[in-house]
Amino acid sequence: MDTFRVPAVLSIAGSDSSGGAGIQADIKTIAAHGLFAETAITALTAQNTTGVRDVLEATPEFVGEQINAVFEDIPPAAVKIGMVSSAAIIETIAQHLERWRAENIVVDPVMVATSGARLINEDASTALTGRLLPLARVITPNIPEAIALAGRSISDADEQQAAACELVERFGCAVLVKGGHGVADANDVLAEPTGTAGPRITWFTHERIETENTHGTGCTLSSAIACGLAQGLTLSDAVEQAKAYLTGALAAGLDLGRGSGPVDHMWRHRG
Repeated sequence: MDTFRVPAVLSIAGSDSSGGAGIQADIKTIAAHGLFAETAITALTAQNTTGVRDVLEATPEFVGEQINAVFEDIPPAAVKIGMVSSAAIIETIAQHLERWRAENIVVDPVMVATSGARLINEDASTALTGRLLPLARVITPNIPEAIALAGRSISDADEQQAAACELVERFGCAVLVKGGHGVADANDVLAEPTGTAGPRITWFTHERIETENTHGTGCTLSSAIACGLAQGLTLSDAVEQAKAYLTGALAAGLDLGRGSGPVDHMWRHRG
């Protein structure tokens, strides 16, 4: 019997019991790209499309053991990190990724809810910016998260680009500041470090899909970027591929649940 190998992608994130975001969204995205999904679960959540009911956080030790088990046997070609609300877990993740010399780390710095409310406490925010973001190849903040990270207002595309450049200088990694929230409608800007020169800027322009079913879009985009990097694409090509995938998942018109429903992660595989 013939055998074959495919790149693996590790998702470090929380579980979404309704299946639209977090670990579940990442597994679906990775599978839809034909890659092998691995996980390190940071928390269990009881949630659905209308909101989160409860959260049970994993211990830092158990998160570390999951990461070790993955790297010892099937080392991932890329790592996606989603919402991590504990400073202790963030420190554990950073230590283990450094130990294993993980590559192609994509961090979705989930810090601020759509309503503008902060989702992580000050200790966790300090650990995120001091320990985890500098390990990333790229981070993918939305507008409220970029405002929180850069400490400045973002009201138009020029300020969106300026914030991306400031964050490149601060963290030393590439930064994709996503549009929306009234700024640069569905247009994202990627700033990449170039060494002595200023950041290299690439804008990604896609049609805005009018839908209320957007649960898990940030998770989906960041894990799709990780898939592209695992496949050997350049960062800009990985972002372009991920944006096209997410646009299709939104445009598919999946309508589940009574609240903000999930996107259709398997839209390419229907019919």
